[in-house]
Amino acid sequence: MMRAVAVVSMALLSACASTPAPHPAPPSPSPAVAGMRTTLLPGSVEQGALVIGTTHPAATVEYAGRNVRVSPEGTFAIGIARDATSPAIVVVTQPAKPRTEHRIQVRPRDWPVERITGVPPKTVQPPPEIAARIEREQAQVAAARTRDDARTDFAQPFRWPVEGRISGRFGNRRAYVLPDGTDVPQAPHSGMDIAAPAGTPVVAPAAGLVTFARDDLYLTGGTVLLDHGQGVSSNFLHLSRIDVRVGDRVEQGQVIGAVGATGRASGPHLHWGMNWFDVRVDPLLLLSAPR
Repeated sequence: MMRAVAVVSMALLSACASTPAPHPAPPSPSPAVAGMRTTLLPGSVEQGALVIGTTHPAATVEYAGRNVRVSPEGTFAIGIARDATSPAIVVVTQPAKPRTEHRIQVRPRDWPVERITGVPPKTVQPPPEIAARIEREQAQVAAARTRDDARTDFAQPFRWPVEGRISGRFGNRRAYVLPDGTDVPQAPHSGMDIAAPAGTPVVAPAAGLVTFARDDLYLTGGTVLLDHGQGVSSNFLHLSRIDVRVGDRVEQGQVIGAVGATGRASGPHLHWGMNWFDVRVDPLLLLSAPR
């Protein structure tokens, strides 16, 4: 009996030894090459729109001669200029996939002329030494707009920085009227003016990082630039008070200053402008954009 048990035991051991070990599971592909993810972009937008798209996180995105930053979640932004023609072509190349052109139809807008009265004449036709100062100050603001952080604060729904009547619209052609009735043509309006009483608190329409803050610019007076990431920024002009400093992290709804009439202004209001790098976009379109 003992011998029989021993024979059976040896047979079982032999069977176990001859059974092949299971193969290890193949490694999962890296997220960067895990396959194509649908690129999502609107089919059409208006001139002056900020476009927020999504694609594969490892994709390369090109627009208007610029390599566009893509977040780890696949989010990116591009700005459609006021005078952009249709179509806007966004080139996306996903890992191991061919280069793909995405065509966005750009809907034209009407740009009526706004005649502005009551601004200080010295700010309309400044002497040469003041013109040189204005150029230096504008260059400093433009330099702050070149920042390209990985943050995606621009992806949250924007809110009004102050409640009030829209007294000037983005993109409209402008002329300042001198006391003698002469019209002095200006560049198209670069933002949205919101009329409100002097001293009204101005809040951040979205989170961001303060990259410029000065209270003494010749044309724009109290000026704050808030960077929302990936080249998207807001500027707030004519402030009577500034409550933030360069380097401050600001959350949506946080007070950054107060409405004023500093610089070239005919009365108290907030000028809210937005940029994608050097491309000016319309803040009003972000307030009404579907999410």
